[in-house]
Amino acid sequence: MPEGTKKLGVLAIAGVDPYQGKPGEEYMNDNQLGHFRKILDAWRNQLREEVDRTLSHMQDEAANFPDPVDRAAQEEEFSLELRARDRERKLIKKIEKTLQKIEDDDFGFCDSCGIEIGIRRLEARPTADQCIDCKTLAEIKEKQMAG
Repeated sequence: MPEGTKKLGVLAIAGVDPYQGKPGEEYMNDNQLGHFRKILDAWRNQLREEVDRTLSHMQDEAANFPDPVDRAAQEEEFSLELRARDRERKLIKKIEKTLQKIEDDDFGFCDSCGIEIGIRRLEARPTADQCIDCKTLAEIKEKQMAG
């Protein structure tokens, strides 16, 4: 199933259906960790495929246009693609850092205060490393420092 498609009214992440918890189960048990590992692996693979497609596209489409306007248009297109790939490269690093946290049994807990981040927040943003309260405070501080 393609990323972002809906299945039974619930958004699937990277083609992986949302986690269906069982009553009374322990937070970040093996099933939950496996679920998030699966999401992160699928997401990382999608991003890597996109990088490969961009590289192929740029090699195939690269031309030395005699018209300066055509050349500028192509350079702008390539520049936008490279910027997007750079963001994806950074995201891949963040995904790999998150996968390492799973391996180290440190996934799912806020880096700032240590409480549970929560399954639903992690479903929405699997690389989240702060609970919603700490993230909100960090964003407020960031806005105050910038303004």
